[in-house]
Amino acid sequence: MKILVDMNLSPRWADFLSGNGIETAHWSSIGSPDAPDTEIMAYAQAHDFVVLTNDLDFGFILAISHSKKPSVIQIRTGALGPDRIGGRVLGALKILSADIEAGAMVTIDLRRVRVHLLPIAN
Repeated sequence: MKILVDMNLSPRWADFLSGNGIETAHWSSIGSPDAPDTEIMAYAQAHDFVVLTNDLDFGFILAISHSKKPSVIQIRTGALGPDRIGGRVLGALKILSADIEAGAMVTIDLRRVRVHLLPIAN
């Protein structure tokens, strides 16, 4: 599994995930910082990345596109740093790896983890 960290999350996420054995890139090392979310999604799909974000737009893009890839992991909490919620993200990646590889929308907050298999039904 490869993770593409969105611009709205710190590059510390790339270091944290890489340090835990996960191939990771931060969007700032790949594309324009002001690239539209659709460009990030297209890149992730073309290069087999999972998108890690705090942005709700990625879920909307998946819903309207009826796409099965890329998987998206949304962190939905004010505690956005890997020092605060990194362990929870790592746990979700491990437990849900088969779903994420197949195509999923995963939402993580401090209390729970939710998963919706793709494509998202309207």
